[in-house]
This record gives sequence, C-alpha cells and structure tokens, in this order.
Amino acid sequence: MRKRVSAVAAAAAAVVLATAAPAGAITGGTFDAENSYDNVGLIAFYDDGVRYRCSATLVSPTVLLTAAHCTFGVEGGTVVTFDNDLTDDGPAPLPVAADPAAGYAPSDAPAGWYFGEGETHPRYSDFADMKNWNDVGVVVLAAPITDIAPAPLAPTNHLESFRQPALNKTLFTLVGYGTHVVQAADGPRKPTPQSFPIRREYTDAPGQKLTPQILQVNGNEHDPRGGGGSCFGDSGGPSFSPDDYLVTVTSYGYTSNCRYLDGLQRVDIPVVQDWLAEFGVVPAA
Repeated sequence: MRKRVSAVAAAAAAVVLATAAPAGAITGGTFDAENSYDNVGLIAFYDDGVRYRCSATLVSPTVLLTAAHCTFGVEGGTVVTFDNDLTDDGPAPLPVAADPAAGYAPSDAPAGWYFGEGETHPRYSDFADMKNWNDVGVVVLAAPITDIAPAPLAPTNHLESFRQPALNKTLFTLVGYGTHVVQAADGPRKPTPQSFPIRREYTDAPGQKLTPQILQVNGNEHDPRGGGGSCFGDSGGPSFSPDDYLVTVTSYGYTSNCRYLDGLQRVDIPVVQDWLAEFGVVPAA
C-alpha cells in the first residue's frame, strides 16, 4: 500500500478526487452485532516501524485473503483477530510488537489473536497498471483455525454473470473494520474519517462498472439503491455476491471522505485463483 491506514490515524491515507488510492471503514454501515461475518477479521502489521490495520477473510483453515497492499513491504509477521467489536474509542487495542522495527513475532500475538506470515501476489502492480492490478495478498497462519467456517471463494469468472444491464441493479455486500466518516463538530464541519470505533461492519453497494480486474461499486451511503461503501481500514475486506460467494477484496477509493466510488479487486479471475491454488485455496464448485 502506498499509504496505509495507521491504527491510530485514519485520516493519514486521505486521497484526492479521481486518484486511486488504498481504501480503508464501512460508510453508512451496520455493526455486525450478530457475528454473521465471523470469518472476516482485522489484521495488524508493521511497515517502517509503524503499525497499520486492514481487513481480511478466512478462506481456508490456514489462509486469510486480503489486499496485496496489506502484505507488500510488511516487516515481520501479521496478527489477526476475529473479534467483531474491539473498541469504541482510543487507544487502539492492537498488539504492540516487542521490536516495532522488526515487526510482529509469534510471541507478540496475545490470547485471542493469531499469528501468520503475509504473501503478496507476484504480479501485483502497486497501483501502476489497471490491466494487471492484482491487488491480492494472503496471510498464512501458523496454526489452523477450526472453529470458524471459511468463506467460499467464487467460481471462476463468476462476476461475468452480473454484467450490465444487471450490474447496476445488483447489490454486493462489503464487510470490514474501517474508519467511520462523521461530520466535524466545528470548523467547516466537513465529513471526516475517524479512527474509532474499531468494529466489524457491513453494507450493500450497487455495482457500477466491471473490468477484467476490478468491480467498481457506488459507495455513497445516500444512494437509494444501497447502504454505503468502504473507507480507510476496509482494505482487503471482502465483498460477497448476492449468492454469497466471496468475489472481491477492497482495493481503493476515490475521495478522502469515502463517499463516491469503491474499487474492488476481483478474486474470481484465473490470474488470482491460479495463485491462490498454491496455498490450497480453490474456488467453490
């Protein structure tokens, strides 16, 4: 990720209109109080001694699927929690590495957290080539998780069945632990991403455009067709098709207030699924 979302400074990854940049929390979302998406977790990691967070989905007992910009350049390992409600306010309750410059070690994962190692798609373009975006990464866990059912990876080219004219009428469910956008209490009162609370939320967003690499959705919470979109911290989190397949991971957004379009990296395409098969992750039959 060119600018990741700090665990304590959500606004650090603000972007300008029409400039693709790593996305972060669900705007206009609903708190997952019922733990319906218990296989979606929060991952934390270090880069240049700074701690960041993203979202990820368990797709096998030992593998989490996330965005490449959440694994690329990470120092040490990654820690994971599936707690749906971490905190309402600061400080962020994420583990602290004994040596931040070296990143997380297995001994840094406290009770309730899991340790793993990140891997980045070898053809990840680092936001440089829309035709070869490949913003996909995995976290390979040190030990299997046996009490959470993995999410089903979409069959190959599954999103092709939702092309226009169906796309604009199709709602995709986005899930993540990203920042909230709240109107400032004073000053110009511009809606601004906030670092807290940190909890798992979900929303529905209508399809807008489909390319060989990207599903673009309308992430405006005021769109009457849906409920919102993604924001800083939702990076790597899943979107599910109406038939409950994991079809994308959150990749980028276009505005600093997370109220426009969301770019979601397709994971139903061969270039992604062939790589995931190396980790034992295969699409649903």
